[in-house]
Amino acid sequence: MSERFRGGADGDASVTVPSLPRRLRPGDTVALVAPAGPVDPVRLERGTEVLSGLGLRVVHGASILAREGYLAGPDAARAADLQDAWCDPGVAAVICARGGYGTTRLLGLLDWDAMAAAGPKILLGSSDITALHRAFADRLGLATLFGPMPAGATISDPEGPERVTFAHLREALFEGGTPAPVTGDRVIVPGRAEGRLTGGNLALLAALCGTPYALRARDRIVLLEDVTEEPYRIDRMVTQLLQAGCLDGAAGIVLGSWVDCGDPLPVLTELLAPLGVPVVAGLPVGHGTPQMAMWLETNVAIVTESCSVASTFRDSDAAT
Repeated sequence: MSERFRGGADGDASVTVPSLPRRLRPGDTVALVAPAGPVDPVRLERGTEVLSGLGLRVVHGASILAREGYLAGPDAARAADLQDAWCDPGVAAVICARGGYGTTRLLGLLDWDAMAAAGPKILLGSSDITALHRAFADRLGLATLFGPMPAGATISDPEGPERVTFAHLREALFEGGTPAPVTGDRVIVPGRAEGRLTGGNLALLAALCGTPYALRARDRIVLLEDVTEEPYRIDRMVTQLLQAGCLDGAAGIVLGSWVDCGDPLPVLTELLAPLGVPVVAGLPVGHGTPQMAMWLETNVAIVTESCSVASTFRDSDAAT
């Protein structure tokens, strides 16, 4: 297990080396859990069939279809499902069924010592699951996979998984796979940069300011994306990250999808270009179609000549 990160926006995360989980093999067991919003049972069934078709044994958390308002059941039940799956030695990956709301409410309910003792394995999710990505990096020192979820769009659509999304996810998840570089459509600030990838959903990163799980960008490549946020709200959240020091020392910025956000690029350019580091935009990461998968806490390289971000994840670096 890697050295644990220091909490707070001023912690120096660059001095640690994350644990890389073993990627999946056919026959592995994966557990689906719902740490955030309630899960559509029809989409869950479709997503389960998709994962089973990859040769995986799929099990569900006991409360995965629970519902309590805008949450997938009570906080204690959602936390217990997540922790039970993580601590089960027979489970190779814990996959979040969907995003939504409420994941931050679980961070104080988890037994982090027990989860650390369980050793590294894969965590997959995005959107509201950004809270878990940040907490798993800080408390477990673990690389995690930011990508599409089985009960969400692109994987569980009635016509089947979106082809590009599914192919990229498979390459990211399985041993021996080599995910293609993720290509954007606009260079905001040219240049090249390398560093560990961090970040995720902007609203969650802003919500984590002032907590032990706040973003720390020094020497990192920062991923930012969101959905259904007007440009003025994006302005406010990025400004919050800047004023909290969360983006201090960033090596580069990669901007993912901004579905139903109007045109946020003018304000993002205004706020981020003065950092003086390479910035690329339009990466299909986060929401929308397609949705590429990216390993957080692993090294990536920004090459603005090709407007792309490439991962250097190697199976030889992972836990056995």
